[in-house]
Amino acid sequence: MGDQPVVRTTAGPVRGTDDGRVRVFRGVRYAAPPTGERRWRAPVPPQPWTEPADATRFGPVAPQAANPVINLGPGAVQDEDCLFLNVWSASSVRPLDGRPVLVWVHGGAYLLGASSQPLYDASSFVAAGDVVVVTINYRVGALGFVDLTSLSPRADSNLAIRDVLLALQWVRENIAAFGGNPDQVTLAGESAGGGLVTTLLTVPAAAGLFARAVAQSSPATSVFGSDRAGLVAEAFLRRLDCAGAGAGADGDDRFAALQRQPIAQVLAASSHTYEEIPTTYPGILAYFPQVDGELVPEHPLDAFVAGRQHRVPLLIGTNKDEASLFARMAAPIMPVAPDTLRSMFGRIAQEQPELTLPTEPRVLAAYADVRRPGRGLAVARDIGFRMPTVWLAQAHAAVAPTYLYRFDWATPMLRLLRIGATHATELPYLWGNLGAGPKDPTFKLGGLRTGRVLSARMQQRWRAFVRGGAPDADGAESWPAYDTRSRSTMVIDHRDAVVGDLDAELRTAWGPTVLAFR
Repeated sequence: MGDQPVVRTTAGPVRGTDDGRVRVFRGVRYAAPPTGERRWRAPVPPQPWTEPADATRFGPVAPQAANPVINLGPGAVQDEDCLFLNVWSASSVRPLDGRPVLVWVHGGAYLLGASSQPLYDASSFVAAGDVVVVTINYRVGALGFVDLTSLSPRADSNLAIRDVLLALQWVRENIAAFGGNPDQVTLAGESAGGGLVTTLLTVPAAAGLFARAVAQSSPATSVFGSDRAGLVAEAFLRRLDCAGAGAGADGDDRFAALQRQPIAQVLAASSHTYEEIPTTYPGILAYFPQVDGELVPEHPLDAFVAGRQHRVPLLIGTNKDEASLFARMAAPIMPVAPDTLRSMFGRIAQEQPELTLPTEPRVLAAYADVRRPGRGLAVARDIGFRMPTVWLAQAHAAVAPTYLYRFDWATPMLRLLRIGATHATELPYLWGNLGAGPKDPTFKLGGLRTGRVLSARMQQRWRAFVRGGAPDADGAESWPAYDTRSRSTMVIDHRDAVVGDLDAELRTAWGPTVLAFR
């Protein structure tokens, strides 16, 4: 194969890199450029090519505002032509070896992120040679989630979901040539990526494209209907000064005008809308998977409760201190102030009077040991992440093996900073990329030795699941499947431990009703 191996895909050959330990194909095109007349339309396969395409560098990332928390990678270039993926394997893996495959969908609040982030370097994860990893880009922000179907029948809904579906189709058609098994694909993601995973578990078009799923910190209830999508589209169009433009022109003309808008203006409107919507409507995100009645026929939680999801094994969980990062960043997408939370629940009650909502005293009883200033943070964590995950796990356990976890490990520095095991802190351990650089404070006060052991154990668990078994690791406690009798949950910490009904108090406080805006 040499140090620049060439693999032929259905669209054409690609040339990657091989350092003798890990083989990587970066920036492999899986879709035609979603630009010009293809902006806000479903992705389509690329035009074929004949000469080997350069797959030694990451492709462009989806246009997005700069964020100090997210490192897109050295020399990252933003471009609407962003639908690329990367394939990672051990150098020992050969075509047709049939290794299990992990397809990773990055997070970033449906607004940020890319597969080129150094955090997602899969070298450590694939080094053992037992799995192949694919990391993908998809459209984010307004370009991936604003629904303009009311303007024109040429527009499509749920564009980011359609991107992921096309990437999964690419994997089915091509991964064998890279040494992977198209019939043994695990779809995995964290945060927004986890939300896309839990949504795709209920999308009929995804049937057969993956055999297992991993959802880390999924905002599973943050999926809204056409009315919410309409509010976002109106806010976005107002910001672009297009809401009243072209009076008398038909929708197709207005849509064509939007497709010609400079990307800088689109990006500015996207960022503004991201801030405006959750500020005006607490609990509602600006960008989200949408129940459009077509690709996503019903709310995912409803599908899970009714048993209409894809019946594949699922590994799912959250972090102990999910919301502390959002509070530190003052991010509007996570309401933590008591008055804002009361307003959010009041609106749920008004819009869905048939629901039996938990009373405030009953909910607060579960947080009696939490200092008063931190109660809003704890409530936000549980209504945004933990309870949706528990509701989903108990529903899915009725139809397929389900493994529930909570990630509790935090280094001394993260505890000192009072963010603990916050959102996304499990990712460096999963990918084996500890200490992202000199400015990363995570291990400044120690914990690196424990972190390395934890990382090796966590990787072994995730790889065991991808290979088709329980997420077990050598010398560590076995991970039993979740059921509504024992409710076994793996607590991942300096030492892993299985806890029966870890969330008993929360379940009592919040009750059995799945709470979500529609």
